[in-house]
Amino acid sequence: MSAQPDGSYGPLIPMPDLTPDALRSAVARIAPSRVSALTQHLFEATTNVQRTQSLAPLRAFVHSWAVFIAIQRHPQRAARLRELEEIVDGGEADPSDAIDEVRRIRDVAEAEAGL
Repeated sequence: MSAQPDGSYGPLIPMPDLTPDALRSAVARIAPSRVSALTQHLFEATTNVQRTQSLAPLRAFVHSWAVFIAIQRHPQRAARLRELEEIVDGGEADPSDAIDEVRRIRDVAEAEAGL
């Protein structure tokens, strides 16, 4: 696990290993309301692995939840992402700048997760 500073505050938790159990444990600590969604996604991914004989669904699961954790473990980053999503979803202003910033947040999260 690795931790990166978040401004004057550090992350809530270290970045977990990229295994389903470690990701589930991290989500339970920082976003307990999302554990059921993670569990459902993992069930679907493992079912699709068996059906397709490909690890791609499991890789997508790990990628999705690692990025989620990398964002959510930094409260300021998570709050900013929610603000940007509201701007994009609101449709009241040109969302181009907000979309660009969302991409940057996700890029940083992917790098932090080692993806």
